[in-house]
Amino acid sequence: MSEPKSPTPTPAGDTYKGWVFKWTNYIKGYQRRWFVLSNGLLSYYRTQAEMGHTCRGTINLATATITVDDACNFVISNGGAQTYHLKASCEVERQRWITALELAKAKAARMQAESDDSGDDFSSSSPPAAHGQGGGSHNSEVQFALRTLGSKVEDLSTCNDLISKHGSALQRSLSELDSLRLTGEAGDKIRQVTERATLFRITSNAMINACRDFLTLAQGHSKRWQKALQAEREQRVRLEETLEQLAKQHNHLERAFRGAAQSNANADNKSVTGPGKGEASDEDDENEFFDAMEEAPEFITVPADPQFHKRSSSNVSGFNSEMCPDDQSLNEEPLAMNQESSCQELVPLKKRRTRISDKPNYSLNLWSIMKNCIGKELSKIPMPVNFNEPISMLQRLSEDLEYHELLDKAAKSQSSLEQMCYVAAFSVSSYSTTVHRTGKPFNPLLGETYELDRRRESGYRSLCEQVSHHPPAAAHHAISDRGWTLRQEITVASKFRGKYLSIMPLGTIHAIFEKGNNHYTWKKVTTTVHNIIVGKLWIDQSGEIDVVNHTTGDRCHLKFAPYSYFSRDVARKVTGVVMDKDGKAHYVLSGTWDEKMEFSRVMQSSRGGENGTEGKQKTVYQTLKAREVWRRNPLPDGAETMYYFTALALTLNEPEDGVAPTDSRRRPDQRLMEDGHWEEANAEKQRLEEKQRSARREREREAASQRTSSQSEEGAPHDNYQALWFEHCEDQITGEPVHIYKGGYWEAKDHGTWEDCQDIF
Repeated sequence: MSEPKSPTPTPAGDTYKGWVFKWTNYIKGYQRRWFVLSNGLLSYYRTQAEMGHTCRGTINLATATITVDDACNFVISNGGAQTYHLKASCEVERQRWITALELAKAKAARMQAESDDSGDDFSSSSPPAAHGQGGGSHNSEVQFALRTLGSKVEDLSTCNDLISKHGSALQRSLSELDSLRLTGEAGDKIRQVTERATLFRITSNAMINACRDFLTLAQGHSKRWQKALQAEREQRVRLEETLEQLAKQHNHLERAFRGAAQSNANADNKSVTGPGKGEASDEDDENEFFDAMEEAPEFITVPADPQFHKRSSSNVSGFNSEMCPDDQSLNEEPLAMNQESSCQELVPLKKRRTRISDKPNYSLNLWSIMKNCIGKELSKIPMPVNFNEPISMLQRLSEDLEYHELLDKAAKSQSSLEQMCYVAAFSVSSYSTTVHRTGKPFNPLLGETYELDRRRESGYRSLCEQVSHHPPAAAHHAISDRGWTLRQEITVASKFRGKYLSIMPLGTIHAIFEKGNNHYTWKKVTTTVHNIIVGKLWIDQSGEIDVVNHTTGDRCHLKFAPYSYFSRDVARKVTGVVMDKDGKAHYVLSGTWDEKMEFSRVMQSSRGGENGTEGKQKTVYQTLKAREVWRRNPLPDGAETMYYFTALALTLNEPEDGVAPTDSRRRPDQRLMEDGHWEEANAEKQRLEEKQRSARREREREAASQRTSSQSEEGAPHDNYQALWFEHCEDQITGEPVHIYKGGYWEAKDHGTWEDCQDIF
């Protein structure tokens, strides 16, 4: 169906857009297409999303003919080379398109006729610019405005010609009716309609004449307008300069006052950490001085209840941190250096690698392998390394910590609701690395581990272990010196459906903060890999996430919108609302999972607006200006030849001394693939998988012999494997059976004692 729009082109771009049905062939008949009328050209696309890259056809209306077939159908042809048979949704919509097309055709014909004189026009208009750059620029702006106004008047004149044309046809029809010598009431009605049609034509002509008079008057007063505009611009520049000077003076006075206060504090032997946190709030105010001025009108115009003013005045620092979340990162690095300076200030940070070997160009048909695996579990499909990327699932899980600074900011938040915004943004950020990553990570071997020690650089260290093989499950534990702990156990359920691959991560992610003892939980959404059979592989994330603060009862509901062929929303869109335990909304989150997230503070909410899909009214939130809370880091140079790895991912498989013998960095098939030796990697992968199966059969025999010796009931073979660094227990928050880090790994690393580690490689 076409969208109702005004037939008159908009002042911004003389365009007219909408859905129209176009005849394609006798099999498909009429198909809905998106038509765009602009600058005398009529183009069409399959969808609105194609406008940026793929045009299906274009007709120049200057030489085209427009004919009407019936109430809804019309034809556009340029003499035989191109002919569009179109159908509108109704007669009114068809007439809107016909009017817009005739207007555009008349304008295109007029521009084509005047094109020969364009050189003279340019030469006559160029001398004023030569008198001075500023004066010429302003004069050209006024002249451009006058030309635009004249163009609009010409459009109105064209409308007048069309009205006269259709009015004459109407009067001829009425005259034919009048010639039938109708008597009585019918004849009076016809004469009345004829008189009204004549008055309508006279009124239209008067309107066109009035517009021409207005254009003449505007041209006569153009110099006065130009002088007034120049004076206003100069006054605005002077005000901006004055305001900037005042801001700099205010900034200088605040710095001087803060320096004096800090000197007094140092004289009183106060701790370094305490003033550091206090200064963060002051520096936020300082660096956001201009933004605060810009947002001042929003506080005035947005209606707020008295409780908000009372709360904001009683917690000034918390309010500032909510308004300026990005500024808190200013003091993160000094804090981290202070924490480590006692023992490591003279030790330089390790330089991480920034490149790996380029991905070889080996051709392999995915469908030839996958066609026999439809409906099977992905972890049970024997996949060659050609479809892998040279990191394991444990390393991919550790990659969630790429945007750990969001948790650092959350740990310093004054408000639990503000903290929820950072945690929610962190839950979204973990998907940003998947937008181009169509490669499959290596399935970890049972007992395989991976450590990510970034304590000196970023204040955290992380450990993952494959705690189960059927079903595959990985336990992850990360702890930071900046006041947070992250743990999760993820079991991946996946199904191949022929055209696409669905990956459903099962398990709960926990984030615990020392400050306030806030405990958050959330789950992951479904990942879908499309175009398995034919076409370019692409990944989509869809589903809903509930981030819950079990300490305060706060909740954030995030929705990942799935890709839709007919959707008008931005792709990969994520929206969410942060609510307290009473269900009152405080923040609105919006953005995309592959680019950035923003949050806006809710000032007032009400029921209203358009009805939802189920007939329910949508909630309308009145918010302040949106603030960016997270943005994706740019990919390194040449990432397209390095599996689209991020800067962190490039370092995950970098060899390190002192790691456990079960660490993924020591896995031979993965190392061979990274070095570009794919054939050797495939052979090594088969050897490792067979070794793992043999170890599993040995554990099952031992379990069976133990049951026989204890005279227990006979049953199916049972694998009595127990994880080394994680213990199996029941989660106190969710009640789920999970594996929680029991300690001992980092101590074993410090002493170099790995006797308990199995030989899995």
